[in-house]
Amino acid sequence: MLVFSKLTKIINKKGAAYIVLIDPDKKNSGSIIEKVEKANISSVDALFIGGSLIMDNELNKRVKEIKLFSKIPLILFPGGVGQLNKHYDAMLFMSLISGRNPHYLIGEQVITAPLVKDLNIETISTGYILIEGGSCSTVEFMSGTRPIPRNKIDVIISHALAGQYLGMKMIYLESGSGAELPISVEVVLAIKETLDIPIIVGGGIKSPEVAHKLVKAGASLVVTGSIIEKDQNLMNEIAHAVHWKNNAC
Repeated sequence: MLVFSKLTKIINKKGAAYIVLIDPDKKNSGSIIEKVEKANISSVDALFIGGSLIMDNELNKRVKEIKLFSKIPLILFPGGVGQLNKHYDAMLFMSLISGRNPHYLIGEQVITAPLVKDLNIETISTGYILIEGGSCSTVEFMSGTRPIPRNKIDVIISHALAGQYLGMKMIYLESGSGAELPISVEVVLAIKETLDIPIIVGGGIKSPEVAHKLVKAGASLVVTGSIIEKDQNLMNEIAHAVHWKNNAC
């Protein structure tokens, strides 16, 4: 079964899917396999692999090792074409639709497409919307794009609708790695009422309670990264909060 179909099945069964983001950079090399093994036993549904900046030439080796240990799908969350390799089960084929930098709207995708075809990796077309999270994020700086102000809900809705009408399978609402503030419940509610496709929410999610509020508001997939780097034991608690249908009375 394709990864996207598996995620859709999980969303329908559990209410939402829980994704852990692993940054395969050298600063995390000593803890990556420990995180993967923890994810295997913590009801995590899939792993996003990627980061905005990779500081050495060992990424392919680390992803291969993650693939060896992981019992759940590996999905590339691309920071650039250099992160592509044959070890992923699927990739988010993303366009940064909230920005106006043509390289991340279509340029990087054109460079990547022939390699994806050659590697035969499943693609999940995703519209990526960067929303203000209370601090300047790495993705904002590296992509040269400004986030949408978190109170401009009509602007966020318009971008999300454009992504849906362009044929994208999912919309990713992101406040950035290590954001001070997560995407607001009000934004998720508004997008959920408007769209017919799954919504991914990531950035600034620091507790199971916040994750639960987001899925009840309409998030189909919840992504955590920075908080898990601080406390891997939170994986199981957040998974429990995200899988609200499984835990409903």
